[in-house]
Amino acid sequence: MNIVILAAGQGKRMRSSLPKVLHPIAGRPMLAHVIDTARIVSARQPNPRIVVIIGHGAEAVRTAFSAERDVVFVLQEPQLGTGHAVMQALPHLADGTHTLVLYGDVPLVSAATLERLLVAAGRGVGLLTVLLDDPHGYGRIVRGDGQVRRIVEEKDASPAERALREVNTGILVAPTHRLRDWLAQLSDNNAQREYYLTDIIAQAVAEGISVHATHPDAVVETLGVNSKAQLAQLERTYQRRLADALLERGVTLADPARIDVRGELSCGADVSIDVGCVFEGRVVLGDGVRIGPNNVLRDCQVGAGTEVLGFCFLENATIGARARLGPFARMRPTSSLADEVHIGNFVEVKNSTMGEGSKANHLAYVGDATVGARVNIGAGTIIANYDGVNKHRTTIGDDAQTGSNSVLVAPIEIGAGATIGAGSTVSKNAPAGKLTVARAKQVTLEGWKRPAKKPR
Repeated sequence: MNIVILAAGQGKRMRSSLPKVLHPIAGRPMLAHVIDTARIVSARQPNPRIVVIIGHGAEAVRTAFSAERDVVFVLQEPQLGTGHAVMQALPHLADGTHTLVLYGDVPLVSAATLERLLVAAGRGVGLLTVLLDDPHGYGRIVRGDGQVRRIVEEKDASPAERALREVNTGILVAPTHRLRDWLAQLSDNNAQREYYLTDIIAQAVAEGISVHATHPDAVVETLGVNSKAQLAQLERTYQRRLADALLERGVTLADPARIDVRGELSCGADVSIDVGCVFEGRVVLGDGVRIGPNNVLRDCQVGAGTEVLGFCFLENATIGARARLGPFARMRPTSSLADEVHIGNFVEVKNSTMGEGSKANHLAYVGDATVGARVNIGAGTIIANYDGVNKHRTTIGDDAQTGSNSVLVAPIEIGAGATIGAGSTVSKNAPAGKLTVARAKQVTLEGWKRPAKKPR
């Protein structure tokens, strides 16, 4: 099975220096979605080969997909049309099988639709077409006696042909050995002075090869992206599909139109998600998790019964069961919270662990620290972990407490059950079970007067 993905277009209407096929849908390049679908289809066929034709921004595309070892990238230079693009792939295609042609800027086509197209094609040619109320801009399908005869591009179409509603999506499948012959016979004698891949349909008909047209499950599968408006349209369509799938699995969404999944979101039973939430990378939500409004979770695992209040940013974090975070909390990479931990308003946790039942409810920074169980970190407590060159760790034992506005200067160890007096700057280890106070002696100056401005 050969699959050729055309991805050489410049995308002038995108008005961007980024190659068109690298513009994201759900946080991933459009081309990545097409390659994923190609892999699904080709995995069920013998000896699969995936060839991507690149042109504008070729190096950027190669770099973005440098880890894709099962994909061959071929440069089309200059770009002389879709037929010319497929010609560049011919040295990499195996005969004795079919070749499926896809497009890097048509990201929502489904594997089910393509597999149905392959079945419909049989030993002939398969063509994916759609019926549009407004076919402007598309190549029209010209039929005779109900059979597909040829495809005519709009700029070359007669008034009668332009009135046709059945249009070409560009997606087709053909026997590879026949495709080689047809491509060799293409001409650029048309308004665009390009080699149209669509011209092979008329050639197939002329040789008595059957052409079978089939339709996708939904028209949106065949929509391409040529502008930021179209990109936004497909983004919302894709997100609505994901939201509907979550609803089918029993997830409660406050508004299915206001959720963005840019990766993989796995949810247990009785999960609820409020509006404006973004899930990136791989996120796992346990049973009964409640996610408040306007949260961002990136590569996180959240335990059962945990509540994340609004406006939190959680990244590469593991959170235990029955915990409570936010509002306005931040967890930076490689942090973990045990069961029943509370992280409150404007608290930041970075590269740290917090034991079961510990709390940091207000205005605190916990960086590079190992915090035991049932620790209470007072409002305004800061762990000073950076000396300007190196990061240092802090260890806080079980049941310790830090008073408000404390500074713990790492490296330091606070013993189990220790108490740090409010306003202390502690730079030496604090013993277990004792009160440690480190602040200047309070002095009141008699006779002191506040400076006053001189009257004008």
